[in-house]
Amino acid sequence: MADPFCRGILVPVDFSPCSGEAFRVALTLAKTFQAELLLLHVIDTSALAAFNRLGLLAVPSDAQAQKRRLRHHARLNTRQLLDSEMAKGVKVTRALADGVPFVEIAKMVRVEKINLVVLGSYGGRSESIDKIFFGSTAERVVRTAGCPVLTVPLPSKPKRS
Repeated sequence: MADPFCRGILVPVDFSPCSGEAFRVALTLAKTFQAELLLLHVIDTSALAAFNRLGLLAVPSDAQAQKRRLRHHARLNTRQLLDSEMAKGVKVTRALADGVPFVEIAKMVRVEKINLVVLGSYGGRSESIDKIFFGSTAERVVRTAGCPVLTVPLPSKPKRS
């Protein structure tokens, strides 16, 4: 008998509304395929370094404390997602990484032998200079993941009559 199409689903989240929608879709797919779900949050160290160089977030001596705060907030936000009613009945493993998001996502796909990545089509930094010059994380994941990638937009708001 052939392996099922989808044994492992990776859902990277940045806690934006779009990644919340991707999490919802990933849970539905995990239930449908009886797959395990891996929830990943990446602390974007390249963005942190750039902001710190510009003096926008923290003085260099506070960089480690800043990273600890970001990890703490990521754990709290992840717990909130996992405690939601829709997550019940799905085996979810969580992971936290530091680095460039698309690189860490591609690594996780290889290491964990992921069959499908489900991610928001844009995240918390969608209007950034980084996206204008280098492309979005979602686009880079599509190019580098080595497995199918489902990008999930925010649902459109119903038009008022």
